[in-house]
Amino acid sequence: MSSVLQMVPMAMRQGVWEGRILQNDTGVPQVEVLFQENPVEAAKLTATDDPTTWALTVPIPSEAISDGVQTFLIVDKLAKKKIGHFTLLAGEALGDDVRAEVDLLRAELDMLKRAFRRHCLETS
Repeated sequence: MSSVLQMVPMAMRQGVWEGRILQNDTGVPQVEVLFQENPVEAAKLTATDDPTTWALTVPIPSEAISDGVQTFLIVDKLAKKKIGHFTLLAGEALGDDVRAEVDLLRAELDMLKRAFRRHCLETS
């Protein structure tokens, strides 16, 4: 039976993305992290206390830090399929991004709530 791999994202801290690779058997999983179709050589897989769980750390390469959306793929090398991804979003190119618009709407809604509350206090 071949190993089935799953990726669980954990966090991004100080320019390093962290995740867990889960598999249904023991042994070292064969994974690769790709950015713009090129392997991220600094990606590192480390054993954990659980023989079916591995820690994956990916230092973000400096060429990936730029305006727009940058996507990293995590690939099962044996099955030749994607098991996960993570994305970086930055810069002015996000002006049309839905998440940026939602954040702006939240800020405007907070401003309107404060103004409405102030108006209610002044007119009561």
